[in-house]
Amino acid sequence: MSVPVSVEPSPEQPQRRRGLQTLRTQAAAVPRAWLPGAVGYACLLIGLVDIASAVFPKLRHTKVHTFAGQLPGGTTTLAAAGTLMIGLLLVLLAHALRRRKRRAWRVVCVLLPVGAALHLLRWHQLGPAVISMVLFVVMLVHRREFYAKADPRTRWRAVVNLVVLGAVGVLIGLLIVSTRTKYELGDPGLDQRLEHVLYGLFGFEGPVHYNSDRMADLVGYLLGAMGLITAFTTTYLALRPEKPKPELTAEDEVRVRALLERHGERDSLGYFALRRDKSVLFSPTGKAAISYRVVSGVMLASGDPVGDVEAWPGAIKVFMAEAREHAWVPAVMGCSEVGGEVWTREAGLDALELGDEAIVDTASFSLAGRAMRNVRQMVKRIERNGYSCQVRRVSELGWEERQRIADAAARWRGTDTERGFSMALGRFGEPGDDACVVVTAHKAPEEGESGDDLKAVLHFVPWGEDGISLELMRRDRAADPGLNELLIVAALQAVPAMGVRRVSLNFAMFRSALARGERIGAGPVLRAWRGLLVFLSRWFQIESLYKFNAKFQPEWEPRFLVFPNTRDLPRIGFAAMQAEAFITLGMPRFGRKPRRQELQPAGARPEVTEAA
Repeated sequence: MSVPVSVEPSPEQPQRRRGLQTLRTQAAAVPRAWLPGAVGYACLLIGLVDIASAVFPKLRHTKVHTFAGQLPGGTTTLAAAGTLMIGLLLVLLAHALRRRKRRAWRVVCVLLPVGAALHLLRWHQLGPAVISMVLFVVMLVHRREFYAKADPRTRWRAVVNLVVLGAVGVLIGLLIVSTRTKYELGDPGLDQRLEHVLYGLFGFEGPVHYNSDRMADLVGYLLGAMGLITAFTTTYLALRPEKPKPELTAEDEVRVRALLERHGERDSLGYFALRRDKSVLFSPTGKAAISYRVVSGVMLASGDPVGDVEAWPGAIKVFMAEAREHAWVPAVMGCSEVGGEVWTREAGLDALELGDEAIVDTASFSLAGRAMRNVRQMVKRIERNGYSCQVRRVSELGWEERQRIADAAARWRGTDTERGFSMALGRFGEPGDDACVVVTAHKAPEEGESGDDLKAVLHFVPWGEDGISLELMRRDRAADPGLNELLIVAALQAVPAMGVRRVSLNFAMFRSALARGERIGAGPVLRAWRGLLVFLSRWFQIESLYKFNAKFQPEWEPRFLVFPNTRDLPRIGFAAMQAEAFITLGMPRFGRKPRRQELQPAGARPEVTEAA
């Protein structure tokens, strides 16, 4: 397949390069990398003190409290409610400050002086007000530290905000009501206090009554303040414009395909750069590209950069500049050893061996020999049960058959969410993917039964001109065990006729630890690590994938995780599990309709179809 496309830099690229160079210069001129974290934690502490001083009455009494009567009662009551609101906002914005977000810096610079004034108005000691103003001055002096742009966002942030702040409001409200029992009339129970809190969050009077109008007003204002903050922040998040989701544009797809045409044999994961839910950055010369997605503040790339190895450093510099511009944590999943060396050298990152990729040489693959005895017996047993396989290029499939396979794969998925990010394409049978290889297993329905004869499917994407990489493995849950082995053996035996000599199978996480841990002489630490991996295999198929791949006697190629600091690993791991859809934060299952892949008609993306 050839794609007649020029990869010359676009007219906008020089301007973008100048902008990125300016950004790098600004970032290099900022010497205090620790300061945003310190400011964020100070903001969090001030917010918690504000909340505590508003919730607990004793914290408001000071030496000058006796002079409070000089001001109207409503003044200090409103000040208490305002302090609570500012405290909640400071707590919410503390994390964004630690991530250098410019918009959070602007809001906090307004909140701190107002909070200090409210502390003085409520006749507190000068301590909290002075601390707030000191932090305010520090933020103004070091304003260049807070340069990061906002993250991609969706409407789900509003839903999460409503649920979390609503729950926090109820808990704080119960504290407010429960710490003022000596002012209550009667002896209300927990259910009445909870009802009072819920009414108060919406601005209504509840069933709990107080012996002082001033206390009743104070409780009402505090509860109303939390309800107002919840409503305001949720409305803001719901109505603010969404930032574009990660998307591989048609122009970018053409350029990436051109790079794969020239250099696609370097990395078995290169074709997955064509996922449509990834963004892509190109090197200044246009000879290399990195695809990525931002998840929970992590700029997550996968595999090696696509394109000429000599241009990888340029693409990596653009990638790191983009991460600094938004204060994202840069990370790479599943890069090769060569890719890991380039990333660590050019970006100053660290690397951790993540697992191994199973690669089979089709020329040397055979079912003969003792080592392949179990696979050989299983394949023969499945064939005797009436199963047969077809191995074809996607270009050989008609449009109806493509849709039939896509529907069956979605039906067998077992979850509503399509999993995969680093080693999955996320689509099947679309124009431009005609070079992919599909292996299907068939079994005619038995007499008296009805249904489709399609029982399982494997989908491989191109890996240069002489390789393919496994992208999808699905089967009917009612089919006989061993069907996956039959499919892989059929593929390995048939693809040499298509000019394929390398087949990349599943990725086995922590394979070396599992292999070394079961050997004689393994130490206690290695055995304990292997035991933990076996335990986790109940949910993540770590050991089962390793043992399944090992059946085919592959060569093992290590894959690495590249990351900035050890303290970032939990955050990167959480983002990676979100990207791979092991953790989903969307609507619950009962609120979603089953997704069905609708294949694009031929010519829907004319830029990515094969040239004549």
